[in-house]
Amino acid sequence: MTGNSVLLALVVATALGFDFTNGFHDTGNAMATSIATGALPPRVAVAVSSVLNLVGAFLSFSVAATIASGLVQTHLVTLPMVFAGLAGGILWNLATWYLGLPSSSSHALIGGVVGASLAAAGGHAVQWHGITSKVILPAVLSPVIAGMVAAVGTFLVYRITRKVPDGLRGRGFRLGQIGSASMVSLAYGTNDAQKTMGIITLALIANGSLGAHAKAPVWVIVSCALAISLGTYVGGWRVIRTLGKGLVEIESPQGMAAESASAAVILLSSSFGYSLSTTHVATGSILGSGVGKTGAEVRWSVAGRMAFAWVLTLPAAGLVGAVAYATSHSIGGTAGTSTIFVVLAACVTGIYLASRRTAVTASNVNSQWSGSVTPGRPVPAGAAA
Repeated sequence: MTGNSVLLALVVATALGFDFTNGFHDTGNAMATSIATGALPPRVAVAVSSVLNLVGAFLSFSVAATIASGLVQTHLVTLPMVFAGLAGGILWNLATWYLGLPSSSSHALIGGVVGASLAAAGGHAVQWHGITSKVILPAVLSPVIAGMVAAVGTFLVYRITRKVPDGLRGRGFRLGQIGSASMVSLAYGTNDAQKTMGIITLALIANGSLGAHAKAPVWVIVSCALAISLGTYVGGWRVIRTLGKGLVEIESPQGMAAESASAAVILLSSSFGYSLSTTHVATGSILGSGVGKTGAEVRWSVAGRMAFAWVLTLPAAGLVGAVAYATSHSIGGTAGTSTIFVVLAACVTGIYLASRRTAVTASNVNSQWSGSVTPGRPVPAGAAA
């Protein structure tokens, strides 16, 4: 293989690795509330989400086009830049997953790529208008909009069903959650799976394998869909726990309202090609479901920690991307990128091994919330319902 072929192979492999982390990091966006209320058993929930993510990945390609050509100047992009950006996204994803913080995989990826581009070519390499209009503004507005929709929906479902016995209402809405959570999973595939498609397409353009404004090839679409689907099935239990148990002690009517709001906002954004953070949407919806239910406990301190992580995501991933590019460039050529690849693999292994010391799994994800992602005593079978 030539040097460029090796670089391209490393970039594609790393991009699919990012896609995998995206899947397990963000599984909770679709299924956390259904798992918390007992609407679906944990393993069944991630399996359903995995299949629907796979289907959703083939339904829309607008977001892939935004990532491929709407954020950085494609004629200035090189393979080492793309690789460094992916390294920034992966490390931020894994760090926040370890802490149980539902941060944005989308912003981690975009931040990494922008940071690498700044280090390589300066400010003129970034399409700042695209960053502002299609990344930052949706990031600010989407959780607010989703939260408002969920709050109104929650208020209405409790109002409409106020004379229905609690047991009957709970069973009915748990069944409804199966449908609403499935819609979120489908919507998630139309948005998040597209981002890695866009990154690999950007790498192929940088390598000269595709034209400047080419669309993602079929093999890229299929491989990215499979990678994010597999990651979803693995289940990011640490983040699922925070979303399902840490923000609101959620009931099934709230869960259905939150999931319906998330699905509506994500599908609408995908149709416009906005690289939306599904994490922001899901979190806003869950908080909105707490606000909309009279007397519900909302843990604003947990939400505050999450918001702080959101603010840090773009610059932190960008800094890692910039350092990765600068280090790779100083070594030079394939050797530089290969060195960063080895360092990245070592960091990934270290974070994974550290997470095993306080493992969160399908069996303890619904344990009573005690202020941290570390689970306490597991909830007995059927108690979550």
